Amino acid sequence: MASILVIDDDSSICESLDLYLSEEGYRVRVALTGTDGLNLFVEEPAEVVILDVRLPDVDGFSILEDLQEEDENVKVIMITAYHDMETTITAMKLGAFDYIHKPINIDELEIAIKKALKTSEMEKKIDDFMTDPDRAFKTGDIIGNGPRMREIFKTIGVVAQSRTTVLIQGESGTGKELIAKVIHTNTSPDEPYIAVNCSAIVETLLESELFGHEKGSFTGAIARKQGKFELARKGTVFLDEISEMSLNLQAKLLRVLQEREVERVGGKDRVPVHARVIAATNKNMRDLVKEGTFRDDLFYRLNIVSITIPPLRERPEDMAPLVDYLLTKINLELHKRIGGVSEDVMEMFLQYNWPGNIRELENLLVRAAVVAKGQILGKNDFPDLLAEKGNGPASVADEGKDESGRFLTLEELEERHIRRVVMETTLNKGEICQMLGIARPTFERKLEKYGISFERE
Repeated sequence: MASILVIDDDSSICESLDLYLSEEGYRVRVALTGTDGLNLFVEEPAEVVILDVRLPDVDGFSILEDLQEEDENVKVIMITAYHDMETTITAMKLGAFDYIHKPINIDELEIAIKKALKTSEMEKKIDDFMTDPDRAFKTGDIIGNGPRMREIFKTIGVVAQSRTTVLIQGESGTGKELIAKVIHTNTSPDEPYIAVNCSAIVETLLESELFGHEKGSFTGAIARKQGKFELARKGTVFLDEISEMSLNLQAKLLRVLQEREVERVGGKDRVPVHARVIAATNKNMRDLVKEGTFRDDLFYRLNIVSITIPPLRERPEDMAPLVDYLLTKINLELHKRIGGVSEDVMEMFLQYNWPGNIRELENLLVRAAVVAKGQILGKNDFPDLLAEKGNGPASVADEGKDESGRFLTLEELEERHIRRVVMETTLNKGEICQMLGIARPTFERKLEKYGISFERE
């Protein structure tokens, strides 16, 4: 049973809210002055506080700050009879969760309370996740102890309450799709989640994939096909590498976002769209807009809520928990019993630049776990990683030798080269096969042989 504290000098409002909220199943306490309300909160904190801006003994904004000093996670809904913009802005700047005008619309208040409680629930899950090292591995977990990751968690909590468009930016391998999946899971878990890699599909096919097509609209269109936006229903369409979309398709996507309906290729009927769009890119979108390769109007439409994931090299505080998390996952998948990494390996990890970010870290840990003879991974289990200064993995051009000076076998050279191409480029499998000069089945066999993870398609 959630607890609510009402602080308002109008006794009739307090009585009305007490009666209504109690009937709704909340545990309610009321106070007619700011001082009494603050004392009640100190004695027993409430999850939600409904606070009047104008109080007889002290300014409501001062009480707001005092409440947050007592509990930084408290959700405060401010209410006032004044409709001036300055008061609203001040309340939100000081950290109020929501702001409602008198006379109170009970439906509006109830929605605000439910949003506040949902946000608190998610924040608690995040805190529990980060402070419980013994918890079991679960798919979809995000690791982050630093302030930048905590801000991302808060943003996820906010956008999960709505269906607004989200743009996720970050280097390759930082976990952009993982963020998208968490947003989807916390918004519409029972609806479809559909991912589309805009760089892996040629333009003519991408339009059909996204919007669908009618029978006979082009060669090979033997039947009507629903596009991803239709198939997603009220779920999520994740557009990965949105920056690779052609200007022609960008214009059509903009129209879909504006009008919330699609027109199948070769069709005339307009089909309503209800799915949330989450886009992702590893490029600087503002630079692309300046260069003219990405439409500014589409960028602004996508950039309603923006999440920028920091690269792994800027998150040293997350390295140890990330290694523990990934090893737990690897142990389950490979049926291993790896207990961790040695102190010198951890130091090596902290000095390394990680151009491939978390994906690169996972790939290295998988390979090390496969070949390791002990339960603690040491330096010898990471031959591709330079110990000194962490400038990058040993390259194929380094005379084909390992760190001890031993010449590598052809098989070792091949593994290193393939692993590097996968980690240090954003190419899809077809493009990598063309670069390496091998067929797709051969590439797939080599990925499996060397235990190289490939998550881009």
